[in-house]
Amino acid sequence: MPETIRDPADPRLDPYARMRERDLVGRSGRFVAEGEVTLRLLLGPRARFRAESVLLAPERWPGLAGALAACPAPPPVYLADKAVMSAVTGFPIHRGVLAVGLRGAEPEPGALVPPPPAPVLVLGLAGLTNHDNVGAAFRNAAAFGADAVLLDGPSCDPLYRKSIRVSAGAALIQPFARLGPGRDWLALAETLGLETLALSPGGAGGLDGPDLPTRALLILGTEGPGLEAGLLARARALRIAMAPGFDSLNVATAAGIALHALARAQGRLVPRGPNRGGG
Repeated sequence: MPETIRDPADPRLDPYARMRERDLVGRSGRFVAEGEVTLRLLLGPRARFRAESVLLAPERWPGLAGALAACPAPPPVYLADKAVMSAVTGFPIHRGVLAVGLRGAEPEPGALVPPPPAPVLVLGLAGLTNHDNVGAAFRNAAAFGADAVLLDGPSCDPLYRKSIRVSAGAALIQPFARLGPGRDWLALAETLGLETLALSPGGAGGLDGPDLPTRALLILGTEGPGLEAGLLARARALRIAMAPGFDSLNVATAAGIALHALARAQGRLVPRGPNRGGG
């Protein structure tokens, strides 16, 4: 049963304190998830992380009690009115649903990629320092059934609070790993039996050909500079066909288009009923 907390200084609420400040300085192996959809994913069977505790406005408890009770090891649940929640976090809380998750050990990239000859679709993010783009890329990766997302060192944290929110919780269920310092994208792809595809407006090939690989690492760079010339020269560079006169897509949009083409070529897409979501 939940415990009601009325004092913002209660030490049980310390992991939720000064959320915006901790967004910048880090949370020592923890992250914050916001909203009902995200909490349900964190509590569900596909989650890659464990909830340490949950903080709810009292009126949100009845609707989430079943999801919390269904957890094999339900986390502690604290109830606090929105005035207390806002005092703790440092800004107004409107949705009344927060959780603190535990990161755990980060996997090695190779542990996330099925061995040959299984089809593989991996999204690589190189130098993406915008949390909105990283969150949206994770949402696309989950939507099109990517096996994993790999990030280089400069790319921002998928478990940053805003990244999780923009990903619609996909960052909590989509397997991901980070390349270690000095790791080379193409050398890693060769080790894992993947063909490296580099998305670029100057790519020689398109995404509608019959020869798209069944084991693919699709790498996208940051908007503007794009991918390094050396990487583009070594990889198979592909482009998205666009109308003449404007060759710029948001990187997350480009990721969605390219992932859809590769997922379709690999037979990952299945018909669904009417779409009730936003995508």
